[in-house]
Amino acid sequence: MSEKYITRSTAIAAHMLGGEMMVMSATDSTFFTLNEVATAIWQAADGRTPLSEIVSHAVCDQFEVEPEVARADAEQFVEELSGHGILLVSDGPIENSYSVPVEGS
Repeated sequence: MSEKYITRSTAIAAHMLGGEMMVMSATDSTFFTLNEVATAIWQAADGRTPLSEIVSHAVCDQFEVEPEVARADAEQFVEELSGHGILLVSDGPIENSYSVPVEGS
């Protein structure tokens, strides 16, 4: 399986509220409230860190979850958000990637 790299789109609005990240796509106005695990993935999505490393360090090290389950859930999460243009996915590091400012963080 090839490695995936993810970064946050600039065409979004995001706000941290009470430990949950709220994200809205400027493209189709889809709104998501991310749980703690999804928020950890979201915050680590810098375009330079492979998704497998994000899962290992931001999910498995912080939450009690089996690596296989965490990988499958992360893949599904990334697929759903990338389908709405909220996350960008690549087979290699994403150049010119930067952290999108998040209100309330």
